[in-house]
Amino acid sequence: MKLYPLFADMHGLPVLVVGGGSVARRKAAALCDAGARVTVGAPRLDDELAAQAVAGTIHWQRGEFAPGWLDGMWLVIAATDDHALNAAVAAAADERRIFANVVDDAACSRFHVPAVVDRSPLMVAISTAGAAPALARRVRETLERVLDHALGALVTLAQRQRAQIVRRHENLAGRRAFYDWLHDGPVLPLLRAAREQEAEQLLLDALCGDEPPPYKGSVVLVGAGPGHPGLLTLQALRALHTADVVLHDQLVSGEILAMARRDAERIDVGKRCGGRQMAQEQIHRLMLAHAREGRRVVRLKGGDPFVFGRGGEELAFLRRHGVACEVVPGVTAATACAAFAGIPLTHRDQAQSVCLLTAHGKAGSDALDVQALGQRGQTLAVYMGVERVDALTARLLAHGRAADTPVAIVENGSLPQQRVIVGVLAELPALVKTHAVGSPALLIVGEVAACAREHAWFGELVDGHAEVAPAARTMQMEPA
Repeated sequence: MKLYPLFADMHGLPVLVVGGGSVARRKAAALCDAGARVTVGAPRLDDELAAQAVAGTIHWQRGEFAPGWLDGMWLVIAATDDHALNAAVAAAADERRIFANVVDDAACSRFHVPAVVDRSPLMVAISTAGAAPALARRVRETLERVLDHALGALVTLAQRQRAQIVRRHENLAGRRAFYDWLHDGPVLPLLRAAREQEAEQLLLDALCGDEPPPYKGSVVLVGAGPGHPGLLTLQALRALHTADVVLHDQLVSGEILAMARRDAERIDVGKRCGGRQMAQEQIHRLMLAHAREGRRVVRLKGGDPFVFGRGGEELAFLRRHGVACEVVPGVTAATACAAFAGIPLTHRDQAQSVCLLTAHGKAGSDALDVQALGQRGQTLAVYMGVERVDALTARLLAHGRAADTPVAIVENGSLPQQRVIVGVLAELPALVKTHAVGSPALLIVGEVAACAREHAWFGELVDGHAEVAPAARTMQMEPA
């Protein structure tokens, strides 16, 4: 079946939906969103439709369907669970030359309701002519990931300035070049950052020149999350799809790197603990050099750029040198590792606050020497703490944390090789040594850590308490 695609302006037009259940409710809602005057015809309405009828959002035609209901209507949707009734509605509509759609019955339908990606005023409709609606939904899901949510604002801006664009670029080739600049240049990032006035002024300034200004390059600081590709955000995925060059940490998984544009240059900037290191100043210079060459740069960082990721330093450097920059948050290790280990970081009965700490700051574990760390009812999530676990444990015990406080070590959180090792605080150094824990690993200290014993659902779970030698346990119970 070959369909003629069209987008109908239904604003202010009367339409009919036959049926009073959940399917009719969804169809009525979509028509109301398009500005149609919706009548729902049925003997009974579900509670939500009934409430809308009382509020005047829709009109209720009470009773059994009669062909006269179609008088004056522009289109009708049959959404009942009675196939014979739906067919009768469609036949009556055909007699009156009114377009009809019968839900889940392509043969009886004169028009089909597509799956829609809405970036109004940009709309994308997907149809399989009713043959494979599940496939249409899958295509829609794919496009939802690809199409930037700021595209609607870009179309609105272009529409508002269309007359001036046409006057300035009467030549079709010049106009096409300007629209290429508008779509690919710095205007869309400004709209994405909710800076509409700056975006419009940039467009107007560009119209004053003979040619669109050259693209100056940009940097996006992107959080890649803890490693599981399913935890990458949509905005991060879009940034990778448009990147010319990707500067990535070693902790970024290969599955995530594979999502970057195929011809993007990939540069390993080596930020893995204990491994090869690239100086932060060199990373700064690389970002700046590639951006000044007019390239779209993605600085891809494990976890979240602004949680122990030095993203603040990188953003300050880029802004100081006049480079356009965006930040895309990522799922940080504390939330990801805890979730994959079945540990709630906060709990109404056990933890009313959570503190994110790093043992790898400029002052090392000395920076953790604060009285608040000894409080009960607070979860501590310690990043990069494995190498300094002895000093960390001693300071926590010295500040009042009980020796039997539950702890969990989440190694390679969210990755296939994840291990969760549970025990108590006094045994933490011995647990790390006994099980040869390596980076990356997150330490969780607090009553909630014990939840892993019952609720861990991903990877390997090790109860380390029984495996620590009694002598080691006694030694660790005595804080330094």
